[in-house]
Amino acid sequence: MGYVSDNLNLLSDIAKCIAMQFGENCEVVLHDLTLPYDQTIVAIWNGHVTGRKVGDGGTNAGLEILKGSVAPDDQYCYINTIPSGKILRSSSKYFRDEYGKVNGSLCINLDITDLVRCENVIHSLTSSSTAQTEKTPELFIGNIDSLLEQMMHEAVLMTGKNPRELSKDEKVHVVHSLDRRGFFLIKKSAEKLADFLGLSRYSIYNYLNEANQAESLR
Repeated sequence: MGYVSDNLNLLSDIAKCIAMQFGENCEVVLHDLTLPYDQTIVAIWNGHVTGRKVGDGGTNAGLEILKGSVAPDDQYCYINTIPSGKILRSSSKYFRDEYGKVNGSLCINLDITDLVRCENVIHSLTSSSTAQTEKTPELFIGNIDSLLEQMMHEAVLMTGKNPRELSKDEKVHVVHSLDRRGFFLIKKSAEKLADFLGLSRYSIYNYLNEANQAESLR
């Protein structure tokens, strides 16, 4: 059992209170990170903001925390832009077990798209420059397969090449980059990456071992 499942009623009441306070543009999500990552959402209010529902998975940010690549620190008021074009002001509170391991989270995603547009209009009338909205790489995708697909495309995009044009060293780099982001915590992710890069699953594991060995020597 985890903190979220043990305190689901209390946390649900708190999450509902937040959602009711800020209205239909405020999505509030409870994640139980003891569950498989493609079904961590156990409660959600105003899910239309990101298009997610109960039973959907978390974002790539959660994967990186579970992997240990990113410190599980609570984050407040950071900005995200999702595929639909909405701009979100988000906060994430993480819950830990008695050993300090993260096993759940409460996330708030406030759709501020209209507010930013209004701000930009006002700014354009009072300044010679146009305000720009900061973008972060967090991916709000309910379907875990779509999340993996997006993560693979982003990793290859950083090389500036087509997946089939990558050298062995570049493929090792892609595998290592995805590993740091928690990609391989998802079941059958190695098979998906193997198909994407035109490799065997055996090769993926070999590249992963090579990358880990190189990292240990640094």
